[in-house]
Amino acid sequence: MDADEARISVLIVDDHRSFGEALGVALGKEADLDIVDVTADGESAVQAAEARQPNVALIDLQMPGMDGLETSRRIHGVSKETVVVVLTGAHDELALGRAINAGAHGFLRKTAAVQELAHAVRAAHRGDPLNAHDEIEFALRRLRRLRARDDDIAQRFDRLTPRELEILQLLADGCPPDDIATRLDVSRNTLRTHIQNILMKLGVHSKLDAIVAAIRHGRVSTVDVTDPVEVAPDLTEGSDSGEEAS
Repeated sequence: MDADEARISVLIVDDHRSFGEALGVALGKEADLDIVDVTADGESAVQAAEARQPNVALIDLQMPGMDGLETSRRIHGVSKETVVVVLTGAHDELALGRAINAGAHGFLRKTAAVQELAHAVRAAHRGDPLNAHDEIEFALRRLRRLRARDDDIAQRFDRLTPRELEILQLLADGCPPDDIATRLDVSRNTLRTHIQNILMKLGVHSKLDAIVAAIRHGRVSTVDVTDPVEVAPDLTEGSDSGEEAS
């Protein structure tokens, strides 16, 4: 087997192109790694994976549009031999569980040193685990519990009255309690009772919990104005690795 055949082909996917390109340059200096493409979105990544059939894909978890999990699933559909490693800015057991369920081989922090990332690419290509078995099992158990709780909360929304759903939407819109009471022509005490009933029926402890659950389950509409802060990569080879209802 010659040197070209022994090299591991790598696809890098990150919506922050500067990070992806910097990572590609750094990993490309490794004699046994061949960076076949760097893409900035899920759709382009799937196309690149289909065309290049990389051995390993390093995929950012948090991307607008098609996120890293969906990108992983679709890459497996067009390049079945590609091993996916999910990258994230912070350690998160739930994210690890979701990544494993999406078919990823493992999960690494984006702040890992280049040598650690290169070692992970080689390990993933060999089929060696990137995360401890106990860590994966804990993450999957936690994910199962969360999904069971979500299923229970989803059913609990059916217990809310149209008026309670209307109040929940107004809360999600950021309306102050006084404005909601005026808009609905009810007293503050009546509004407080409605909110307490919402929390009790959903089994949550605060208005914020209720709003988050309602958004997650599509029971209220809202505009997403979040702009995640990107964690700067460490590309140096020597780096160490209830609010009350009222």
